[in-house]
Amino acid sequence: MSIDLTSPDLYFNRELSWLKFNTRVLAQAKDRSLPPLERMKFIAIYGTNLDEFYMIRVAGLKSLFKARIQETAIDKLTPTEQLEIIHKTLHKEQRTLESSFKEIMKDLKEHNVTIRNYSKLSDKQQEIIKEQFFDQIYPVIMPIAIDATHPFPHLNNLSFALALKLEDSKGNIKHGLIRIPRILPRFLNIDHCFIPIESVVEHFSTELFQGFKKISSMPFRVTRNADIEIEEEEADDFMEILEEGIRARNRGTLVRLELMEGADTELIEFLTTHLKLDEHDIYYYKIPLNLGTLWHIVGQEELAHLTLPTYTPKTLPPFGENSNIFEAIEKKDVLLYHPYESFDPIVRFIEEASKDPNTLSMRMTLYRVGKNSPIVKALIRAAQDGKQVTVLVELKARFDEENNLHWAKALEDAGAHVIYGIAGLKVHAKIAQITKRKGKKLQGYLHLGTGNYNPSTSRIYTDMSYFTTKEKFNRDATKFFHYITGFSDHTTLDTLIIAPTDIKPKLLEMIGHEASHKEKGLIILKANSLVDPDIIQALYHASMKGCKVELIIRGICTLRPGIEGISDNISVYSIIGKYLEHPRIYYFKHDANECYIASADLMPRNLIRRIEIMTPIKDQNLRQKIKQILSLQLQDNRLRWKLKNTGEYKQVKQGDKVINNHEILEEYVTKVYDKAQKETPEYVGKLARKVLKS
Repeated sequence: MSIDLTSPDLYFNRELSWLKFNTRVLAQAKDRSLPPLERMKFIAIYGTNLDEFYMIRVAGLKSLFKARIQETAIDKLTPTEQLEIIHKTLHKEQRTLESSFKEIMKDLKEHNVTIRNYSKLSDKQQEIIKEQFFDQIYPVIMPIAIDATHPFPHLNNLSFALALKLEDSKGNIKHGLIRIPRILPRFLNIDHCFIPIESVVEHFSTELFQGFKKISSMPFRVTRNADIEIEEEEADDFMEILEEGIRARNRGTLVRLELMEGADTELIEFLTTHLKLDEHDIYYYKIPLNLGTLWHIVGQEELAHLTLPTYTPKTLPPFGENSNIFEAIEKKDVLLYHPYESFDPIVRFIEEASKDPNTLSMRMTLYRVGKNSPIVKALIRAAQDGKQVTVLVELKARFDEENNLHWAKALEDAGAHVIYGIAGLKVHAKIAQITKRKGKKLQGYLHLGTGNYNPSTSRIYTDMSYFTTKEKFNRDATKFFHYITGFSDHTTLDTLIIAPTDIKPKLLEMIGHEASHKEKGLIILKANSLVDPDIIQALYHASMKGCKVELIIRGICTLRPGIEGISDNISVYSIIGKYLEHPRIYYFKHDANECYIASADLMPRNLIRRIEIMTPIKDQNLRQKIKQILSLQLQDNRLRWKLKNTGEYKQVKQGDKVINNHEILEEYVTKVYDKAQKETPEYVGKLARKVLKS
């Protein structure tokens, strides 16, 4: 009997799977074993995630609904059905969010950390805040009257403001707004008493509307559709049209309104009449709005003892403070696992090449580099020194467009050859190639990674970096850069595997090959998301043949495990903890290379709409390192969650021994680092293998 592997019963909905991921993030905020500010950090992450989900995913579903598109994915749920479930889930989860926040604040109070409105402050504290208001806030904010001659203003995406009901001297009721710009601090701080800025502005609102009496006020926040649509084929100047797209983000359709519970009903009616939103997209909170800004409190250095201990990434042999990066790579390939192993060697790789007179060319792809990038600054210096610098800056990296535009212009001004992305595709590959003159020959040095060239995020994201001087890899890298800088619509590489042409066919081929080994087969795939239906169906086939499939998928997973006769050999896990799990690692027991690292997730957008690179790891010792890391994560009983057949996730807690892979790797790398200060690299290598094996 043939089984229809396209049946919607075999798949979870993508958007609802994402909601489950954010629920796991919120669960960290409820974990009383974590310090209180560490838990608050997860509420901030939850809020930021939800903002993006509404700006992109919910906004997209609303657009599909307006276009009368009834079916959107393999699970067959219509946009209307998805929106109904999303609204129901989020309104229900809001109570968990609020109770978690209140528990955290209760615990923080024991450490003399509080959040208080202006009205709850002591007389002395109010005097201090009053002075701050008139010195730093009053000159920046503006009163906005709303009446027949003053129309309701346009509110940008993620605008935060106060709505007010006022009474003039004749008893007439008026309405007004006070926008609270992002340049102002979210909280004012007096000895770890954090005062929400809206409560201060509210108290002094009559200073802005002089002659009026305040009847009531209410903070609120709006979210708009922020998905930029760019018609690249019609763009004569891509940078100009992208800049227009960024401006359009603030003019997108309204998709969400956040209010404080218990507000004046007439004021709510005034606001909702002007904003015209579906009632399901209005959320009433008992806790402060704009949860992402809780980082203002979490990031206070003097409160660091209320978070998990800060770990300092370590630089291990063969890289050391006084080592020559390039000589080390010439001797052997190197694989780093961030943030346990420092990102500094990657920065040094670029910086030292930029200063070396023997460097002839530097080529890189840049996706998200951060605001103060030492890597981009080094590339600018190299270009100014006359080196051939070629950089592909992906201007379509969502929410980093403005930053990338800034760096692209700076690089171009310095004399670098800058490519502003590829029409119709995002370039998401992470690759850097340095070519040096060495005697009478040219030598290539290559870095390939799973994460962005961003030193800041490298301290909180787990990722892998691979260095090699292998001739085949460098020849492929050169062809890759020729491909993205020229007119070619396809290139064939010998060792590296690229999307949109080759990664998906290669993965399907390797899944099929491993499936042919039946019960002896083993596939381990670690990624951020698993959505691609062809990959999922190939995994179902492998499971049906008896092949064991272990999936470590941090976020979205639309594959349904545990279906008898179809996916009962597939286990799906998600790891949520101190660090954001970000590497893509693909392991096939009977493949000649076994291990691959990639920039690409298992999603159609990565596999068919982006330029990505998947790298085979040919060195046996480096493959062993990857296998040990995967094995450790599959044994984790502290941060690992298991996906059930129902779509729910359950935290894995088994055995007497606590296995927290983040903590174990911190301790392991620290131990290796300490030994490296005293012992030979050979001994350190043996110790590393011993510690990871144990």
